[in-house]
Amino acid sequence: MIKNDITNYAQQFRYEPTVKNADKVGRFGAVVVGGMGGSGLVAGILRALKPGLNVVAHHEYGLPSFVGGDGEKYLFIAVSHSGDTEETINFCEEAIKEGLPVAVVSAKGKLLELAEEKGLPYIDLPGDEVQPRMALGYALRAVLKLIGEEKLYKETTRLAEKLDPLRHEEHGRELAQKLSGAVPIVYASRFNQALAYNWKIKFNETGKIPAFCNVFPELNHNEMESFGERSAAGALLPKAHFVFLRDDADHLRIRERMELTAKLYSDCGLSVEDVMIEGKTRLERIFNTLLLGDWAAYYLALGNGVEPESVPMIERFKKDIGGQR
Repeated sequence: MIKNDITNYAQQFRYEPTVKNADKVGRFGAVVVGGMGGSGLVAGILRALKPGLNVVAHHEYGLPSFVGGDGEKYLFIAVSHSGDTEETINFCEEAIKEGLPVAVVSAKGKLLELAEEKGLPYIDLPGDEVQPRMALGYALRAVLKLIGEEKLYKETTRLAEKLDPLRHEEHGRELAQKLSGAVPIVYASRFNQALAYNWKIKFNETGKIPAFCNVFPELNHNEMESFGERSAAGALLPKAHFVFLRDDADHLRIRERMELTAKLYSDCGLSVEDVMIEGKTRLERIFNTLLLGDWAAYYLALGNGVEPESVPMIERFKKDIGGQR
């Protein structure tokens, strides 16, 4: 149940991952995280937590184009909660074929079997009954352990006590009411891009509604024009409801851009909602915001009379294409 997953979310940070075949991890200067959907979110969160960390997100078949050059400097980590994501399995197999250092993070499935068969470093995740989009805490702890980021790993442990998912429930319910019948468009700074994208995914999969996201300052150079007084969108415009994820830690000019953009949109009769990113540490700020998005998506689903957990369209696609997510 999605509600239970949200309510118990903080407990994921009590998880103590064990790296199997740890002696085969070796030395590396950077990381490529291959993953799709909810399993692919961990790379963005890593970059949001530590911008100086050299992490490449790969949401695709095969390997990144740079592999022909300095691929050996990277650790390639295949992340799939289900273990049956065909793109991620292909990513892992290609890395093995090229003789590159590769590790696996998964709860079950073919990917875990491949790691055991090939003697790869791997972490066997718990919570295999949890939807991938709701298992980010597990995945983050596992990847931090795998890449040796001990300081960040210890900091995430404290989230088990610091996070209070129920504190965000009422705000999430109120936000869902405001977004009822609308198409959410989530805006954030590039610093918080992973949070906006996470909200979009939750609105899509849990809320079962279209949703989009973009970042400042780039959107001021293109997207905003489509919502202006001369917009050709016509009857579509009233459906848009903008959610600005505001962060006091953002660059001053980004905060000023958000303020002015919100005013211009409001002057055009568009609906704008501010959400403050709050918390004492960067980790708390990130996961408080993610939990609020989870609650909003959950109550949107209930309000629209749809089941929030299952993803029937995605499951049908997986079946028809003959692969797995």
